[in-house]
Amino acid sequence: MADSNFIDYVKILCRSGKGGAGSRHFHRAKYVPKGGPDGGDGGRGGHIILKGNSHMWTLLPLKYRRHIFAGNGESGSGGRSFGKDGEDVVVEVPCGTVVFDAETGEYLTEVTYDGQEVKLLRGGRGGLGNWHFKSSTNRTPRYAQPGEPAIEKSIILELKVLADVGLVGFPNAGKSTLLSAVSAARPKIADYPFTTMEPQLGIVSYRDNRSFVMADIPGIIEGASEGKGLGLRFLRHIERNAVLLFMVPADADDIEAEYKILLRELEQFNPQLLDKHRILAISKSDLLDEELMEEVAKTLPTDLPHVFISAVTGQGITELKDVLWRAITDDDNRLATPDIAHRSLDDRHRVQEEDDFIFQYTPTDDEIDEEAEDLRSIDASTWGDDYDVDADDEPADDETYRWDEDIEPEDHH
Repeated sequence: MADSNFIDYVKILCRSGKGGAGSRHFHRAKYVPKGGPDGGDGGRGGHIILKGNSHMWTLLPLKYRRHIFAGNGESGSGGRSFGKDGEDVVVEVPCGTVVFDAETGEYLTEVTYDGQEVKLLRGGRGGLGNWHFKSSTNRTPRYAQPGEPAIEKSIILELKVLADVGLVGFPNAGKSTLLSAVSAARPKIADYPFTTMEPQLGIVSYRDNRSFVMADIPGIIEGASEGKGLGLRFLRHIERNAVLLFMVPADADDIEAEYKILLRELEQFNPQLLDKHRILAISKSDLLDEELMEEVAKTLPTDLPHVFISAVTGQGITELKDVLWRAITDDDNRLATPDIAHRSLDDRHRVQEEDDFIFQYTPTDDEIDEEAEDLRSIDASTWGDDYDVDADDEPADDETYRWDEDIEPEDHH
């Protein structure tokens, strides 16, 4: 998987922008000896926003973009000049991306359709300038609010492919062959296990110009929940599917036993998968005659719809499409499918190499200079460049500055 371009799990560090500090500036001009406070508000920090993009199918761009930082808000200045807001950062992700807290594994949010925007981290609010705090008893407020700090969080983005039908089966059960027979997808097909190393999607045509999406995932084996084979890593891609199509080959020793093994592995991954509509397809049925099919049908679970198919000869394909379409359009199934309760990340659902990734970030010279400039601007905004504080300007403990009686306060603004 190291050389694959299909990346469905990535860990990144995000930080929103901090809010700019409010200004403590006092107005001073010729013939206006004590103009009063006029410090402006600081700008808000930039947001981190996730946006769905239907043209993306992998998280590969984010694998090489580990640090995503929004811009900081600028400090306010004199004359009630507000600071500039920090620049927002919009991160485009594939539809079906789920966000988890990297530290706790807690589910945070998800992006499911094209153009959807989710505010992942909110930028800090800018501080209020000192003109907000003036009053009849406090004519010279020498303080202003600092900006809110930035929010920094390590997150995990997990892609869950959006499809109507998900194929579940052991390696070499004929899943890729079926997908290539009913759609224009061309997955890799060979006579050795684990030919499919990444999920494949295909659009299946149905009657009256209707269609549905089918997803093929790598095969799972008994003990996959313990890490055997490819483990349960790719089962995340069938969590959104409306219908699960279990595929067991006709030459299996015990079809019902293999089905129960698959069902048990799904339960180990996410118990809610058992609530989905399930259909059993007996693949490679061209190896059986009608008499053998009747004998095999007697051993299958009675509460589970089943279809004998052969992707090579086309046997049962039309019947399978009919069964799948009825399951997809079933009212109860359609109402239940959108309400997915995403399980939290634990040891079974994490990708070890991503969790072990350590963020090492060294600020650039520009960022260091920007931080120093912010400190200088905050200091300069205290009184303004042309306002010198001396002993005569400092009020006594029991008095405040008085403006000229014949000038209304709004004339100073």
